[in-house]
Amino acid sequence: MGYEHRITLLGQGSVLAECGPMRLRISAWVGRLPQPEEALRAAQEALGFLEQVAVDHPWLLGAWGSVLKERLGPLGRKMLESVALIGDPDLTPMAAVAGTIADGVADFLASRGMTKVIVENGGDIALRLAQGERVGVGVRPRVDRESLSHCLRLEGTSPSWGVATSGLGGRSFTRGIAWSATVLAPKASTADAAATAVANATWVPCGQARRARAGELDPDSDIAGLEVTLEVGELPFEVSSKALELGLAKAMDLKAAGVIEGAFLCVGSLCGSVGLEGFLEAA
Repeated sequence: MGYEHRITLLGQGSVLAECGPMRLRISAWVGRLPQPEEALRAAQEALGFLEQVAVDHPWLLGAWGSVLKERLGPLGRKMLESVALIGDPDLTPMAAVAGTIADGVADFLASRGMTKVIVENGGDIALRLAQGERVGVGVRPRVDRESLSHCLRLEGTSPSWGVATSGLGGRSFTRGIAWSATVLAPKASTADAAATAVANATWVPCGQARRARAGELDPDSDIAGLEVTLEVGELPFEVSSKALELGLAKAMDLKAAGVIEGAFLCVGSLCGSVGLEGFLEAA
Protein backbone atom coordinates (compact mmCIF):
# COMPACT_ATOMS: atom_id res chain seq x y z
CA MET A 1 0.00 0.00 0.00
CA GLY A 2 2.91 2.35 0.68
CA TYR A 3 1.16 4.65 3.17
CA GLU A 4 2.31 5.36 6.69
CA HIS A 5 -0.43 4.77 9.21
CA ARG A 6 -1.16 6.04 12.69
CA ILE A 7 -3.73 5.01 15.28
CA THR A 8 -4.45 7.48 18.08
CA LEU A 9 -6.62 7.03 21.17
CA LEU A 10 -8.79 10.12 21.59
CA GLY A 11 -10.93 11.33 24.47
CA GLN A 12 -14.08 9.49 25.58
CA GLY A 13 -12.83 6.21 24.16
CA SER A 14 -12.78 7.19 20.49
CA VAL A 15 -9.96 6.20 18.14
CA LEU A 16 -8.53 8.01 15.12
CA ALA A 17 -7.06 5.81 12.37
CA GLU A 18 -5.07 7.60 9.65
CA CYS A 19 -3.58 5.99 6.56
CA GLY A 20 -3.04 7.86 3.30
CA PRO A 21 -6.39 9.33 2.21
CA MET A 22 -8.28 7.53 4.98
CA ARG A 23 -9.04 9.36 8.22
CA LEU A 24 -11.43 7.33 10.36
CA ARG A 25 -12.88 8.33 13.70
CA ILE A 26 -14.22 5.24 15.44
CA SER A 27 -16.45 5.20 18.54
CA ALA A 28 -18.16 2.21 20.16
CA TRP A 29 -20.24 1.64 23.29
CA VAL A 30 -21.99 -1.10 25.18
CA GLY A 31 -24.83 0.73 26.84
CA ARG A 32 -23.27 3.91 28.22
CA LEU A 33 -19.77 2.45 28.53
CA PRO A 34 -17.22 3.44 25.85
CA GLN A 35 -15.22 0.53 24.44
CA PRO A 36 -11.80 1.93 23.43
CA GLU A 37 -10.18 -1.51 23.14
CA GLU A 38 -12.79 -2.58 20.63
CA ALA A 39 -12.34 0.69 18.73
CA LEU A 40 -8.59 0.00 18.57
CA ARG A 41 -9.25 -3.48 17.16
CA ALA A 42 -11.57 -1.92 14.59
CA ALA A 43 -8.87 0.56 13.59
CA GLN A 44 -6.58 -2.35 12.73
CA GLU A 45 -9.37 -3.90 10.69
CA ALA A 46 -9.77 -0.60 8.84
CA LEU A 47 -6.15 -0.74 7.69
CA GLY A 48 -6.85 -4.18 6.24
CA PHE A 49 -9.91 -2.83 4.44
CA LEU A 50 -7.82 -0.10 2.85
CA GLU A 51 -5.36 -2.77 1.69
CA GLN A 52 -8.24 -4.61 0.02
CA VAL A 53 -9.34 -1.48 -1.82
CA ALA A 54 -5.76 -0.80 -2.92
CA VAL A 55 -5.56 -4.28 -4.49
CA ASP A 56 -8.82 -3.71 -6.39
CA HIS A 57 -8.10 -0.07 -7.24
CA PRO A 58 -7.12 -0.53 -10.92
CA TRP A 59 -10.52 -2.15 -11.60
CA LEU A 60 -12.53 0.43 -9.64
CA LEU A 61 -11.72 3.42 -11.86
CA GLY A 62 -14.07 2.75 -14.77
CA ALA A 63 -17.76 3.59 -15.08
CA TRP A 64 -19.60 0.98 -13.03
CA GLY A 65 -21.26 -0.68 -16.02
CA SER A 66 -17.86 -1.69 -17.41
CA VAL A 67 -16.46 -3.16 -14.18
CA LEU A 68 -16.26 -6.95 -13.90
CA LYS A 69 -17.55 -8.02 -10.49
CA GLU A 70 -15.56 -11.26 -10.65
CA ARG A 71 -12.26 -9.34 -10.46
CA LEU A 72 -13.15 -7.66 -7.17
CA GLY A 73 -12.83 -8.59 -3.52
CA PRO A 74 -15.71 -8.23 -1.03
CA LEU A 75 -15.29 -4.48 -0.47
CA GLY A 76 -14.85 -3.73 -4.16
CA ARG A 77 -18.00 -5.69 -4.91
CA LYS A 78 -19.92 -3.72 -2.30
CA MET A 79 -18.72 -0.45 -3.86
CA LEU A 80 -19.86 -1.67 -7.27
CA GLU A 81 -23.25 -2.79 -5.93
CA SER A 82 -23.83 0.59 -4.27
CA VAL A 83 -23.19 2.67 -7.40
CA ALA A 84 -25.22 0.19 -9.48
CA LEU A 85 -28.17 0.87 -7.16
CA ILE A 86 -27.88 4.57 -7.99
CA GLY A 87 -27.68 3.79 -11.69
CA ASP A 88 -25.96 6.92 -13.02
CA PRO A 89 -23.81 5.69 -15.94
CA ASP A 90 -20.88 8.04 -15.21
CA LEU A 91 -20.44 6.92 -11.59
CA THR A 92 -17.47 4.70 -10.78
CA PRO A 93 -17.25 2.36 -7.77
CA MET A 94 -14.90 4.91 -6.16
CA ALA A 95 -17.99 7.06 -5.51
CA ALA A 96 -18.74 4.67 -2.64
CA VAL A 97 -15.26 4.01 -1.25
CA ALA A 98 -15.38 6.10 1.95
CA GLY A 99 -18.82 4.89 2.96
CA THR A 100 -17.98 1.27 2.19
CA ILE A 101 -14.92 1.29 4.44
CA ALA A 102 -16.95 2.98 7.20
CA ASP A 103 -19.61 0.27 6.86
CA GLY A 104 -17.02 -2.48 7.09
CA VAL A 105 -15.61 -1.09 10.32
CA ALA A 106 -19.07 -0.48 11.80
CA ASP A 107 -20.24 -4.00 10.95
CA PHE A 108 -17.10 -5.45 12.55
CA LEU A 109 -17.89 -3.66 15.81
CA ALA A 110 -21.58 -4.54 15.75
CA SER A 111 -20.65 -8.21 15.30
CA ARG A 112 -18.63 -7.97 18.52
CA GLY A 113 -21.62 -6.94 20.61
CA MET A 114 -21.39 -3.15 20.54
CA THR A 115 -24.79 -1.52 21.07
CA LYS A 116 -23.87 1.86 19.55
CA VAL A 117 -21.25 2.39 16.84
CA ILE A 118 -20.28 5.59 15.02
CA VAL A 119 -17.64 5.43 12.30
CA GLU A 120 -16.86 8.64 10.42
CA ASN A 121 -14.66 8.51 7.33
CA GLY A 122 -13.97 11.99 6.00
CA GLY A 123 -17.55 13.11 6.58
CA ASP A 124 -19.29 9.88 5.57
CA ILE A 125 -20.79 8.18 8.61
CA ALA A 126 -21.81 4.59 9.34
CA LEU A 127 -23.98 4.02 12.42
CA ARG A 128 -25.11 0.81 14.08
CA LEU A 129 -27.69 1.16 16.85
CA ALA A 130 -29.30 -1.45 19.08
CA GLN A 131 -32.90 -1.02 20.21
CA GLY A 132 -33.18 1.95 22.57
CA GLU A 133 -30.02 3.66 21.31
CA ARG A 134 -30.13 7.04 19.61
CA VAL A 135 -27.72 9.53 18.10
CA GLY A 136 -27.75 12.98 16.48
CA VAL A 137 -25.78 13.74 13.31
CA GLY A 138 -25.05 17.37 12.47
CA VAL A 139 -25.81 18.63 8.96
CA ARG A 140 -23.75 21.33 7.27
CA PRO A 141 -25.38 23.67 4.75
CA ARG A 142 -21.91 24.07 3.20
CA VAL A 143 -19.38 21.26 2.94
CA ASP A 144 -16.48 23.71 3.21
CA ARG A 145 -17.60 25.20 6.54
CA GLU A 146 -17.91 23.76 10.04
CA SER A 147 -21.19 25.46 10.97
CA LEU A 148 -24.31 23.29 11.33
CA SER A 149 -27.84 24.24 10.34
CA HIS A 150 -29.71 21.02 11.12
CA CYS A 151 -29.45 17.70 12.93
CA LEU A 152 -30.58 14.22 11.92
CA ARG A 153 -32.10 12.35 14.88
CA LEU A 154 -31.59 8.62 14.44
CA GLU A 155 -32.76 5.74 16.64
CA GLY A 156 -32.25 2.01 16.95
CA THR A 157 -35.64 1.31 15.37
CA SER A 158 -33.38 0.50 12.44
CA PRO A 159 -30.07 -1.22 13.31
CA SER A 160 -28.10 0.42 10.50
CA TRP A 161 -27.86 3.96 9.13
CA GLY A 162 -25.53 5.77 6.76
CA VAL A 163 -25.12 9.52 6.30
CA ALA A 164 -22.98 11.11 3.58
CA THR A 165 -22.51 14.60 2.17
CA SER A 166 -21.22 15.79 -1.19
CA GLY A 167 -20.90 19.25 -2.73
CA LEU A 168 -18.66 22.19 -3.50
CA GLY A 169 -15.48 22.31 -1.44
CA GLY A 170 -15.61 18.66 -0.40
CA ARG A 171 -12.81 16.09 -0.58
CA SER A 172 -14.07 14.74 -3.90
CA PHE A 173 -15.00 16.45 -7.14
CA THR A 174 -18.61 17.44 -7.76
CA ARG A 175 -20.29 18.10 -11.10
CA GLY A 176 -23.12 20.20 -9.69
CA ILE A 177 -23.47 23.62 -8.05
CA ALA A 178 -24.86 22.56 -4.65
CA TRP A 179 -23.04 23.69 -1.52
CA SER A 180 -24.14 20.44 0.05
CA ALA A 181 -26.23 17.34 -0.57
CA THR A 182 -26.64 15.20 2.56
CA VAL A 183 -28.22 11.77 2.14
CA LEU A 184 -29.64 9.37 4.75
CA ALA A 185 -29.68 5.70 3.72
CA PRO A 186 -29.59 2.27 5.36
CA LYS A 187 -25.84 1.97 4.70
CA ALA A 188 -23.01 4.49 4.42
CA SER A 189 -21.86 2.90 1.15
CA THR A 190 -25.22 3.65 -0.46
CA ALA A 191 -25.42 7.11 1.10
CA ASP A 192 -21.94 7.94 -0.22
CA ALA A 193 -22.77 7.06 -3.83
CA ALA A 194 -26.21 8.66 -3.60
CA ALA A 195 -24.88 11.94 -2.18
CA THR A 196 -22.46 12.14 -5.12
CA ALA A 197 -25.29 11.58 -7.60
CA VAL A 198 -27.69 14.02 -5.95
CA ALA A 199 -25.04 16.76 -5.80
CA ASN A 200 -24.12 16.08 -9.44
CA ALA A 201 -27.77 16.43 -10.45
CA THR A 202 -27.82 20.10 -9.38
CA TRP A 203 -25.83 21.25 -12.42
CA VAL A 204 -27.40 24.21 -14.23
CA PRO A 205 -25.30 26.01 -16.89
CA CYS A 206 -24.66 29.54 -15.67
CA GLY A 207 -22.06 32.28 -15.86
CA GLN A 208 -21.39 32.09 -12.13
CA ALA A 209 -19.87 28.58 -12.27
CA ARG A 210 -16.35 27.71 -13.43
CA ARG A 211 -15.63 24.17 -14.61
CA ALA A 212 -12.71 22.08 -15.86
CA ARG A 213 -12.06 18.47 -16.73
CA ALA A 214 -11.23 16.43 -13.65
CA GLY A 215 -8.14 15.04 -15.36
CA GLU A 216 -6.66 18.53 -15.67
CA LEU A 217 -6.83 18.86 -11.88
CA ASP A 218 -5.90 15.26 -11.03
CA PRO A 219 -4.56 13.02 -13.81
CA ASP A 220 -5.33 9.97 -11.66
CA SER A 221 -8.99 10.89 -11.13
CA ASP A 222 -11.53 8.13 -11.72
CA ILE A 223 -13.63 10.65 -13.69
CA ALA A 224 -10.71 12.27 -15.55
CA GLY A 225 -12.70 12.84 -18.74
CA LEU A 226 -15.67 14.57 -17.10
CA GLU A 227 -16.16 18.24 -16.30
CA VAL A 228 -16.33 19.13 -12.61
CA THR A 229 -17.24 22.37 -10.87
CA LEU A 230 -14.33 24.38 -9.48
CA GLU A 231 -16.12 27.33 -7.93
CA VAL A 232 -19.46 29.11 -7.94
CA GLY A 233 -20.17 32.78 -7.41
CA GLU A 234 -23.38 34.33 -6.13
CA LEU A 235 -26.20 32.60 -7.97
CA PRO A 236 -29.37 34.28 -9.25
CA PHE A 237 -32.51 33.03 -7.53
CA GLU A 238 -33.80 31.31 -10.66
CA VAL A 239 -30.55 29.35 -11.08
CA SER A 240 -30.48 28.27 -7.42
CA SER A 241 -34.16 27.34 -7.58
CA LYS A 242 -33.74 25.23 -10.73
CA ALA A 243 -30.64 23.47 -9.36
CA LEU A 244 -32.39 22.70 -6.07
CA GLU A 245 -35.38 21.36 -7.98
CA LEU A 246 -33.15 19.04 -10.02
CA GLY A 247 -31.32 17.76 -6.95
CA LEU A 248 -34.52 17.11 -5.01
CA ALA A 249 -36.01 15.33 -8.03
CA LYS A 250 -33.00 13.00 -8.12
CA ALA A 251 -33.34 12.35 -4.39
CA MET A 252 -37.07 11.66 -4.77
CA ASP A 253 -36.37 9.12 -7.52
CA LEU A 254 -33.86 7.32 -5.29
CA LYS A 255 -36.28 7.35 -2.37
CA ALA A 256 -39.11 6.04 -4.53
CA ALA A 257 -36.82 3.19 -5.60
CA GLY A 258 -36.13 2.35 -1.94
CA VAL A 259 -32.43 3.21 -2.24
CA ILE A 260 -32.32 6.09 0.27
CA GLU A 261 -34.41 7.38 3.15
CA GLY A 262 -34.13 11.05 2.18
CA ALA A 263 -31.88 14.01 1.45
CA PHE A 264 -31.19 17.62 2.44
CA LEU A 265 -29.74 20.05 -0.14
CA CYS A 266 -28.44 23.60 -0.16
CA VAL A 267 -27.86 25.56 -3.38
CA GLY A 268 -26.96 29.24 -3.18
CA SER A 269 -29.19 30.70 -0.48
CA LEU A 270 -31.87 28.01 -0.84
CA CYS A 271 -32.26 24.74 1.05
CA GLY A 272 -34.76 21.92 0.75
CA SER A 273 -35.33 18.33 1.81
CA VAL A 274 -37.22 15.22 0.83
CA GLY A 275 -38.09 12.18 2.93
CA LEU A 276 -36.61 13.41 6.21
CA GLU A 277 -39.80 14.11 8.15
CA GLY A 278 -39.28 12.84 11.68
CA PHE A 279 -35.49 12.85 11.25
CA LEU A 280 -34.45 16.43 10.45
CA GLU A 281 -34.47 19.19 13.08
CA ALA A 282 -33.07 22.72 13.11
CA ALA A 283 -29.77 22.84 14.98
